[in-house]
Amino acid sequence: MRDDRVTKQRGQGSAGAVLGAAVVTMGLIAGTFYIFACGVMPGLGRSDDRVFIEVMQNTNDAFNNPVFFASFFGALLFTALSAWQLRGTSAFRWVLAALIAYAMVFVITSGVNVPLNDELADAGDPAKIGDPAAVREKFEDTWLAWNVGRALLSTLAIGLLARALVLLGRDNRSRQSAYLDSAAGSSASR
Repeated sequence: MRDDRVTKQRGQGSAGAVLGAAVVTMGLIAGTFYIFACGVMPGLGRSDDRVFIEVMQNTNDAFNNPVFFASFFGALLFTALSAWQLRGTSAFRWVLAALIAYAMVFVITSGVNVPLNDELADAGDPAKIGDPAAVREKFEDTWLAWNVGRALLSTLAIGLLARALVLLGRDNRSRQSAYLDSAAGSSASR
């Protein structure tokens, strides 16, 4: 019986580590979208059309790196793994809700933001674009609006994951207390 409880506690510890990784990677992604919404895009909005296009092309290209992809895909994978590990716990529904919110981020990113980034890249060298104002107009407001949606959804997801982490901690403490209480009671009866 004791071995089953130790194994279960170790499993909960593993679930806690995966959930913690989901919180961290989700926080990195939420912060990325947030800083674009609050600082990068408003700052770029002050630039002329050619500078705006050039900086966004360079920025989009720079994001194609393993560090960003580790966070972007890691948030999804760690959240999905957490949902699987936490089935039947009080934390499960919170993690599942976070997974749904982040899945929506994936849909927005792949369905809106990435295609807009690709169109901007396909516009070519900003110095050679005939009508940079038209290229920018087709990109900027739509990209920014959907990015705000990504920021809100990923922030919601991190809040849901944080709530799940709190619940998992409470569950673990109550299991440990129950175990210690029963162990103390059995030694007193000997």
